Amino acid sequence: MYNLAPMSGDDRGSARSPEAESTQHKTLAGRVAQGDATAETELVHVFTPRISMMGMVRIGDREAVRDLVQEVLIAVISALRRNQLLEPEKLAAFVAGTARNLINNYIRKKARRPPEETLSWDLERAVVDSELRDAEQQRVLELAMSALDEDDRQLVTMILAHDMKPRQIAARLGVSAEVVRTRKLRAVRRLAGLVKEMSRS
Repeated sequence: MYNLAPMSGDDRGSARSPEAESTQHKTLAGRVAQGDATAETELVHVFTPRISMMGMVRIGDREAVRDLVQEVLIAVISALRRNQLLEPEKLAAFVAGTARNLINNYIRKKARRPPEETLSWDLERAVVDSELRDAEQQRVLELAMSALDEDDRQLVTMILAHDMKPRQIAARLGVSAEVVRTRKLRAVRRLAGLVKEMSRS
């Protein structure tokens, strides 16, 4: 069974002792529990690659794995926000267990599972953030967000910051849920394109 060992820009090329890693994870979990949005982004950076690898080994379907990565990250961050992790230093094991459970559920339900929505904001944010390894690249993401038009920026903010679902956003904006889904898809693709374009410049 694969164990999720954290990876981040600071980890590349250097070994981290189990004790140091445990301390880092305890601090990270605590920051998420306190509502630190930067810590949530850091958690995505650290764990997205290993969750993806675990999913590809067990499932092999890249699109399904992308959805699964989103589910795992949302479940982990939601649990940390509610202080449900009693031993924060065991964050890596908690992420691994969450990923393993959701992968097993996916495999069991695959035959009867209904089609899922494509390209949610949180998933695309995870994919984009996993590639942002230093302060300059983080700056690119912030510039890309600012380059979105006001409506798209408002939409992705409601999804990311407030964890709102399409029906909730539709009720808030006075439009249909289908309109929200269409706008979300457009905004996510636009943001991803801007990040790639600005990263090359």
